[in-house]
Amino acid sequence: MGDQDKVLRQACKAAVLQKVLEGQITQVQAALDLGLSRRQIIRLSQAMRRHGQAGLAHQLKGKPSNRRTCAAEQQRVLDIVKERYSDFGPTLAAQYLGHQHQYSGSIEQLRLWMIQAALWRPKQRRKTRNHPLRERRPRFGELVQIDGSHHDWFEGRAAKCCLTAFIDDATGQVLGARFSAQETTQDYFAVLKAYVQTHGSPLAIYSDRHAIFTKHDLQDPDPTQFERALLQLGIEPICARSPQAKGRVERLFQTLQDRLCKAMRLGGINDMQAANLYLSDYIADHNQRFAVEPKDSQDAHTPYGATPEQLARICALHHTRQLGSNGSLRFEGSVIQVKAQTHAPSKSAAVGVVQYSSDRLEILYRGQVLEHQRFELHPHLSGKGSTSAKGINVQVDALAKQKRQLASLMAQMAHQDAQRGAGHYGFAR
Repeated sequence: MGDQDKVLRQACKAAVLQKVLEGQITQVQAALDLGLSRRQIIRLSQAMRRHGQAGLAHQLKGKPSNRRTCAAEQQRVLDIVKERYSDFGPTLAAQYLGHQHQYSGSIEQLRLWMIQAALWRPKQRRKTRNHPLRERRPRFGELVQIDGSHHDWFEGRAAKCCLTAFIDDATGQVLGARFSAQETTQDYFAVLKAYVQTHGSPLAIYSDRHAIFTKHDLQDPDPTQFERALLQLGIEPICARSPQAKGRVERLFQTLQDRLCKAMRLGGINDMQAANLYLSDYIADHNQRFAVEPKDSQDAHTPYGATPEQLARICALHHTRQLGSNGSLRFEGSVIQVKAQTHAPSKSAAVGVVQYSSDRLEILYRGQVLEHQRFELHPHLSGKGSTSAKGINVQVDALAKQKRQLASLMAQMAHQDAQRGAGHYGFAR
């Protein structure tokens, strides 16, 4: 309300109260006209009778509030913000100040202080496109949204990496998260395995249309490795047609890129190994702060009843190879020799190769694990130069860095050779 509106409202109130004092209208009618209680009309009429229209103004107008925080406390808080939380928003800063620095004020109070001290500038709201809203699923475990976020999570203290996260649609609860160098099928398998062990199998998993989750060749009927694992676990894979469709996991990454990065900075966490150990405590606090109760209390997860070994086998890469006449096969630059044993497969039989994230291999034939011996060939035949579309930037950045380091080393060696040559012929200064 502007100053002019306040003046007009005050004049209208004075005119109505003047009619009450002159007996033109009743107190009840004045209360209805002004939207006040009869008791308030009595109090205002008495104040106006004693002091005129000035009696309608609040007696503390223009005076400091009795609940005002002292200037010393305000300066103490702002000094802490400048020193430790200069790039924090008021909400997150108030959270840390309350936990670690005995700040008992409100978020709005801190927001005003930070604006006045030019430590924070309110963001202008942008006009956004209206997308049709989809209500949350009613039950926990009915729909789980998954994605990976490539970001400078360590703010330059370590290389950029990817955070893979699973979030429940009904509650907004983060059910699994893991840092990795790239976004690969094996990284999603690692989160999926831990998730199923803890909660069971959800009804459906919602992802984007990356090649990890679906094949773009309509003529290829075989599922991807990740689709195959989901179907074995009784989970329905669903692919979104736009980022907005899986907005819950997209908004999760926006929050984590702000809050988690700052938390790891304050905690002195500077590498992926330490970050993955820290994630469990951080995610527990995040869920307590942001998760909501589902509409239906029934859990939609299906408990996983098989052994951990079987779950690990499902959450691994599966390949098919054909045995040679000598009972051997080739796999990614290695020769696998199957040992002679009972119920050995016949020559030229098709066998399964299970590749775990640790690079351990299993050879399967009709559900039986075959004993084998592995022989490595030349490294350039191993096929380890392949990468996913989302991981190619990481690989090219590493190659560029390696080339720059090599060029710098060659320049230093040339400079040293030049200095030694100049000294030998007496040209050194």
